[in-house]
Amino acid sequence: MNPTADYRKTVTVAPRELQRGLDSLVARGIGAARRSALVRARLEKRARVAFAEYEVLEVVGAVALQTQIAEQRTTMRRSPGNRALELHGLSLAAELARRTLGLRPHFVQVLGALIQLDGALAEMATGEGKTLVVGIAAAVAGWSARPVQVVTANDYLAERDAEWLAPFFKACGLQCGAVIGNSEAQERRASYAKDIVYTTGKELLADYLRDRILLGAMADGARRHLRFLLKPDQDLRTVQRGLHTVFVDEADNLLIDEAVTPLIISQAQPNDALREACDAAHTLASRMERGRDYRVDVAMQSVELTQPLSLDDQAVPGIFAPAKWREDLLKQALKAREFFHRDRQYVVDDGKLHLVDESTGRLMPNRSWRQGLHQAVEAKEGIELSDPTETIARMSFQRFFRMFQRLGGLTGTAREARDELWLVYGLAVIPVATNKPLRRTQMPDRFFATQSEKWSAVVAEATRLSAAGRPVLIGTRTISASEEISRRLLAVGVPHRVLNAVRHHDEATVIAEAGQRGGITVATNMAGRGTDIRLSADAKRAGGLHVIATERNSSGRIDRQLFGRAGRQGDPGSAQAFVALDDDLFLRNLPVAGQRALAAILKTKLPGSTAILRAAVAQAQRKSQSRAFQQRRSVMAADSWMEDALSFCGLG
Repeated sequence: MNPTADYRKTVTVAPRELQRGLDSLVARGIGAARRSALVRARLEKRARVAFAEYEVLEVVGAVALQTQIAEQRTTMRRSPGNRALELHGLSLAAELARRTLGLRPHFVQVLGALIQLDGALAEMATGEGKTLVVGIAAAVAGWSARPVQVVTANDYLAERDAEWLAPFFKACGLQCGAVIGNSEAQERRASYAKDIVYTTGKELLADYLRDRILLGAMADGARRHLRFLLKPDQDLRTVQRGLHTVFVDEADNLLIDEAVTPLIISQAQPNDALREACDAAHTLASRMERGRDYRVDVAMQSVELTQPLSLDDQAVPGIFAPAKWREDLLKQALKAREFFHRDRQYVVDDGKLHLVDESTGRLMPNRSWRQGLHQAVEAKEGIELSDPTETIARMSFQRFFRMFQRLGGLTGTAREARDELWLVYGLAVIPVATNKPLRRTQMPDRFFATQSEKWSAVVAEATRLSAAGRPVLIGTRTISASEEISRRLLAVGVPHRVLNAVRHHDEATVIAEAGQRGGITVATNMAGRGTDIRLSADAKRAGGLHVIATERNSSGRIDRQLFGRAGRQGDPGSAQAFVALDDDLFLRNLPVAGQRALAAILKTKLPGSTAILRAAVAQAQRKSQSRAFQQRRSVMAADSWMEDALSFCGLG
């Protein structure tokens, strides 16, 4: 069958709207039942059947095993989604993984694969072999001959995982490809034509939108199916062959953290008038004083003028003459100065602005801010202003991933977002026990009045532990914080390695060496790094990896992602957070009076003061998560509005 013909016949699922009010309460109850202990027990019982069968297959000869695999492919193509067949497929895939990769899958890995095939999200700790888990699930799904996509956190992991698992997939009679940022159109088409493709959420959605633009009216699944029946040999030249099954690694990072911002297909639109206006706005903003000329709402990241100041009529092109437009440009210039900081939200390299993902510390190439904000930041940095872009197509990850007929995934940290994952995506979060008992010690947070005091304490603690032979991982939220820690370590002559969006070229090597005795590694948030820190024997004897979080993040999930780097696979380890009262979490989410009260409490050092400070952290995180959820709901509402508008115009 022609891969493109397969695309024509694949009809996506219409995304359901987010339920509200009483319906939302009922849905939450259903979600709780879907992840209940009874459901988990049933899944474990089925997984034990598959695991027992897998252990028996070890004595089966190669020829006999290949015969079973051929039969499995044939029957699964005829009966896709048959649970009994998929259970048998799990045992076959696990045995093939043992023979081709030299790894013996544990029971928890078979269970994790089953949970994904069941259309749920497996919560598995760091170091439990999630790459193999998703590979086994993808192989079983691939035998049905429906398109299977595996979404990883970044291009490096997509290429690495596809290459590492290629012998396994080949033994399964399946082809595997990878699609990354620099893949050409023909390479993408060839990879999507294979049984299984590894890629990132950004590339997968971007290719879907580009195909949709190409298809035009044929983007509707029913029309494609009719077109296929009438003209089966006509190739629509799409890149993808359809959406059916997707497994998302580090699912909470993509489906929650990155869901705030929709993915936009755009093209540069030369606009000299806007560039001149942004320059003029920057000039005026640089003469304005906070408190006198404008007020700042840190929590809402907004700016309000205290008096009706606007750009001089002669300073901007005529198209921006309306006072409202001039005022909006001025506010963007002020926001660029107040809320957007170099080496935090962006970096400047070779005279160009590159955005940084604050949840992972990675660069986001070819991304830009909209509505003149990107040019406002460029003007602030004194670099050449780029042309603004015109939107051709847009869609959020929330809407896109609800269009698959089967969505599964795994992550180490989903508990805090389990209600949202169910309400938005229909994903039940099923926790999976570790293969070996967890030996990580979670130490109580340490609190400081200022960031300067905190940095000094972090350096002292890292130096002390390193001298005792323990490897130390210092996690920071921003590039600037990682560089500050590095400067202070250098000042006292302590050797270390730094990993951030600027220094990322030897990432795999840095992480691989982070488990050596006495080594210190400073890194931005480790979400989605995908490379385990393996301890040397000396490091284990010294007490294992110690993780220092230099501040609490906006979500407890992100904190746990970092802490989870210690104590993998039964290794010894410990973790601790160092928190300052002038950290962004407090500044953005607590009122000024509350911040002053915390400072007074910290000074008293009375019994119970630490408990109050911990409660303040929890409250600030809840407020931040609530605000982020409202932003995601707004993105969903905008998606729905745009879809309805396009459908009304005949363009949907």
